[in-house]
Amino acid sequence: MSSQDIPEENLPAEQDEHGAVALADEKDPFADPGLPPHEHRIQDIDERAARRSERAVAFLFTLSMLATVGFIASFVTIPADKIVYIFPLGHISGLNFALGMTLGLALFAIGAGAVHWARTLMSDEEMIDERHAIAAEPEVRAKVHADFKQGAKESAIGRRKLIRNTMLGALTLFPLSAVVLLRDLGPLPEDKLRHTMWRKGMQLVNMNTNEPLRPSDVAVGSLTFAKPEGLEEDDHEFQNEIAKAALMIVRLQPDNIKDKRELEWSHEGIVAYSKICTHVGCPISLYEQQTHHVLCPCHQSTFDLSDGARVIFGPAGHALPQLRIGVNDEGYLEALSDFEEPVGPSFWERG
Repeated sequence: MSSQDIPEENLPAEQDEHGAVALADEKDPFADPGLPPHEHRIQDIDERAARRSERAVAFLFTLSMLATVGFIASFVTIPADKIVYIFPLGHISGLNFALGMTLGLALFAIGAGAVHWARTLMSDEEMIDERHAIAAEPEVRAKVHADFKQGAKESAIGRRKLIRNTMLGALTLFPLSAVVLLRDLGPLPEDKLRHTMWRKGMQLVNMNTNEPLRPSDVAVGSLTFAKPEGLEEDDHEFQNEIAKAALMIVRLQPDNIKDKRELEWSHEGIVAYSKICTHVGCPISLYEQQTHHVLCPCHQSTFDLSDGARVIFGPAGHALPQLRIGVNDEGYLEALSDFEEPVGPSFWERG
């Protein structure tokens, strides 16, 4: 069917300044219908309705803030291994459920508040603008700035202070959720790498017999491995603690000890050094009796126990830390302090 067959009363009418559509003719049978007349919302003509919408938006933004605080509180207070029953989900992690619900509510409330604000309070009048070149002329830039100011004015963000303040509060608090999640990447280093279990008065215990060591138990030229008193293999933190506190005990003739501090920190020629190699942390287990050298089996780093355990071969970067020892009133070997430097390989806090 051609346009000539369409009754004139069914053809589009000519658009006027109020938004009516243009009349189709023979040259342009499908004329642009134009925009429908703008219809005012109730918030545009009733300030009480606008106030209600403003309070609704503020409520949503406030709800987002409370949900963010709940997210952080859940992360801090709920144990990671707590299991709860929630119908119909069944038995699930209480922490994961709380984090998911609070984070989802915080995001939803921000989005819902923004949508409600735009739908009820921001200007909804459609405007027609001509296409322009990509390169902006000074007049266009001036118009953009003017449009931006006009848009800011029509959004009522300056006049609706309750919405503005609660929105800023929600957007400010929400990123804290990411900060809390970053905290869960692992334990804070603090100064844990600088210290071990060794303390003044703590006895040296033989790793093989699990008995305290006396000076008479350590023969000249022998190699004995020791651990701190009270550290048992079934302890939850045994592996973490022994990885820092493991000792190797060697008895030398005092005249063979070249380093002055090593001699002062020994007892009758008995010296205690960290068993952890300063290259990549392998346990040292090979001892040459005639040379007083100990060898790491991983990468062959070699240390001279008669000269402050300095490195004489291999990739290790520094000498083995020495533990200062003595004898208590009962005749058992004991530590007189912790290591004075971090044990094991170099790390970023050393210096």
